[in-house]
Amino acid sequence: MYAGLYFFDVLVFEHARYVAHFNVTHRRRQNFYALPSAEWQFLSAPPFNFLSTLEHVDDAIDANADIAAEILKIGLESFGLKDDSDVDRSHWHGQAQASDLDKARYTIRQFYRDWSSEGAAERRTSYGPVLQDIAVAFAHLSDKGGNRDPRLADTSTGLGRLVFEICRQGYNVEGNEISYHQLIASKWILNHSDKAEQYTLFPFASDFSNVVSRADQLKSVKIPDVHVATALADSQVRGEKCPFERMNMTAGDFTELYSDPKNKEVFDAVVTVFFLDTAQNVIKYIQTVHHCLKLGGIWSNNGPLLWHWTSQAEKAAKNVYDEQSTGRMNQGSIELSVEEVLKLVGSMGFEVDNQGIKDEGSAFIQNPNSMLQNLYRTSHWIARKIA
Repeated sequence: MYAGLYFFDVLVFEHARYVAHFNVTHRRRQNFYALPSAEWQFLSAPPFNFLSTLEHVDDAIDANADIAAEILKIGLESFGLKDDSDVDRSHWHGQAQASDLDKARYTIRQFYRDWSSEGAAERRTSYGPVLQDIAVAFAHLSDKGGNRDPRLADTSTGLGRLVFEICRQGYNVEGNEISYHQLIASKWILNHSDKAEQYTLFPFASDFSNVVSRADQLKSVKIPDVHVATALADSQVRGEKCPFERMNMTAGDFTELYSDPKNKEVFDAVVTVFFLDTAQNVIKYIQTVHHCLKLGGIWSNNGPLLWHWTSQAEKAAKNVYDEQSTGRMNQGSIELSVEEVLKLVGSMGFEVDNQGIKDEGSAFIQNPNSMLQNLYRTSHWIARKIA
């Protein structure tokens, strides 16, 4: 069942080009030509050149779709297929939903946040606090000679940037991700880029609202900002384990994988970044972190509480199946405040050493020049397992 679902997730990248052209530019051309003739002709001419803008957006869509095609190729190889001509699509014809296509589009867009120089500000406010926590917690370890033995877990790896940064600091790290769209995209960027700034991405080309200028909308960035293999090789200290042996990934539900007996008390630190609010039941997340963390180990968290299951409350009340996950019975959900989360953590075998709200604000795939700026005041805290 899961192999079939993962294969379907890969195929979604194949439709990125067509769907984007249809939804973003084709429909706008239809609406544009529906204007009174004198008006659309006026807006077609300088200084507006709206039809020319749509042509530039089409070019940007093609550039982004080229990235999707590269990801598709790696995804097909994961299933032993050389190219898309080997794919039997009969079983999947007409199965893709808007939400599936949105996930692929969102994944491509997220490269801006995780793997462009321009996304560094977002990474600093999101990943920076937990990277600092790790540095302080293991400051007693020497930078010279021998391996850094602590084993760390990143519970929501996404496109792999935080795992990469932790590994680059010399630690053994395991990333977990449930989204196969993100897993296959992270595999591509971590293992299959030949050089830094190899690909051109237009992260905001499809945004037509709150635009100050077309230059802002059509701004391109280069990805990846660093060549992963080169950066990891440069970070290796003589006598240490090869960096590529210090980093690995797991695919699947965090609570299922890391509550397994084989993962009992195996990690010295667990990091959760923009993750806790994905919980249907945050108690299960806390129990799982407690299970896989060693006694005395640290848990570093940074993120908002935009509870993802809020919109599912009505479904949960009716105890129906969630058709967009694994088909398991919906077990209900709970949305807690920061204060309540911290009290819960403190009552389940942890001591919260430090906590606060980051007033600086953290963006998430945000166009810095947009008229609309969404910033999260993230909850950052460190807890230590004491029982």
